[in-house]
Amino acid sequence: MNNLTVVIPVRAGSQRVKDKNFRPFANSNLLEIKINQIKQLPVNEIIVNTNSPEAIEIAKKHNVEFFERDPYYASSECSNSEYHEYLARVTDAENLLISQVTSPLIETQSYLNAIQQFFESGNDSVMSVQKFQNFLLKDGKPINYTLDNMPNSQDLEPYQVPTFGIIICKRKKMLEYKNYICGKCSFLELNEIESIDIDTPLDFEFAEYLYENKKKIGLLYNERV
Repeated sequence: MNNLTVVIPVRAGSQRVKDKNFRPFANSNLLEIKINQIKQLPVNEIIVNTNSPEAIEIAKKHNVEFFERDPYYASSECSNSEYHEYLARVTDAENLLISQVTSPLIETQSYLNAIQQFFESGNDSVMSVQKFQNFLLKDGKPINYTLDNMPNSQDLEPYQVPTFGIIICKRKKMLEYKNYICGKCSFLELNEIESIDIDTPLDFEFAEYLYENKKKIGLLYNERV
């Protein structure tokens, strides 16, 4: 099970949340929190892929490898397909686990579940998803229901939304498809707390609150569901 290399991608700066990967978060920062969590997993290497000198210093501090990313692949001009192919191309490993620092609320057990699912299924990739079951409109018109026969929300057809918090891929398939969802893919459903991804200042503050109170919040969440 340990034939797995973890890539932690981290860009310098942030367009919406200034320095979100390195600014104080729950008496640490998002990158250090993720490195310490990944060290608990049965993997054979951890690589911080970055264009940030600060991220490199953090990687050195925690005795993990780093790879200096080409500036283009840290820019907004780079498409996701180019970026996914690049991560696979520059990482010499058979299987990759891409772990996003912007998902600090994923439990270690969920990573272990994803790893087990990947190796036992024999699939080419595993992607974390969140269940979405709500009313959808496009141009003011219903997509997943009709106005004259509107169901209860719990009776709507559920969808799966990729969270990108946990991604495991066979490197060859990732190179072939230029995508995290590659070849025969299976999906691991996360709850709404684990699915939180930090994109905005509000996300950052909310995620920090939940992280600092996750034991209490977790107990309340489990009671509710």
